[in-house]
Amino acid sequence: MSEQFRVVFSGFKPGTDSQAATEQLAAKLKVSAQKVADFTTGKSLFGPADKQKCLKQAKLLAVYGFQSKLQSQSQPSAGSDTAQSAANERVFDALDYITSSLIRIEEKLDELEQRIDGKQVKDEQHEEDEWEDESLFSELELDSEPPKRSKKFLYILLSLLVLLLVVLGISLAFPELVPM
Repeated sequence: MSEQFRVVFSGFKPGTDSQAATEQLAAKLKVSAQKVADFTTGKSLFGPADKQKCLKQAKLLAVYGFQSKLQSQSQPSAGSDTAQSAANERVFDALDYITSSLIRIEEKLDELEQRIDGKQVKDEQHEEDEWEDESLFSELELDSEPPKRSKKFLYILLSLLVLLLVVLGISLAFPELVPM
């Protein structure tokens, strides 16, 4: 059996905001900020692992401003009790995560159900509105022709357009006549 190690908190790097570092690490590891805060008070954040894995964990912690050290888990009798309690703690954490995930899924389902119910009510109202609208259209006379307009207005606009084109043509042909 290879020797097991555990990553233990030893302090924050100088100039590190502990609250921000805790929140960032919690977001990265997808655990609660309380669990990371408990890590700073002496509880374990990661379970016992081989030395290479613990070094990677320590490197990750260093990125977020945590100083840590490796602690050997070589005592067989005390180590098995702590290993068992750590395993139990991880199982409870996993159950807590699953429970919170199920609660979020249930909330999403309730939200979707409300949207679907709202959409069905709107569809029923729309069907009722369509029925009412059809009765209104049946009363209208749709075959009647629009009233004829007087062509006098059209002739006035056409003559004004021709007059403006003539003035434009003259001003382009004889630019010296147009005062600047």
